[in-house]
Amino acid sequence: MIDIGFTFGVAIYGMIWFVTLFTVLPFGVVTQDEAGDVEPGSPGSAPANVRIGRKLLITTFISSVLFIIVYWLLTSDILVGI
Repeated sequence: MIDIGFTFGVAIYGMIWFVTLFTVLPFGVVTQDEAGDVEPGSPGSAPANVRIGRKLLITTFISSVLFIIVYWLLTSDILVGI
């Protein structure tokens, strides 16, 4: 059983959050070429509508669930027998 303090918990949550963010970012991306509306001066592969706020909320929700699982695994005696 590991004692997880506030700082250690925030560090674990931050790592989980950033890994989850980089996993969620490519979902639902439509390029400007695919949308048929390329802004002058930008590459056609640039995203047409990023919706970053929605992706940040999804990332926060998923990483919170994952953090709860990791916290439970680290603070319980389940990992002792492994």
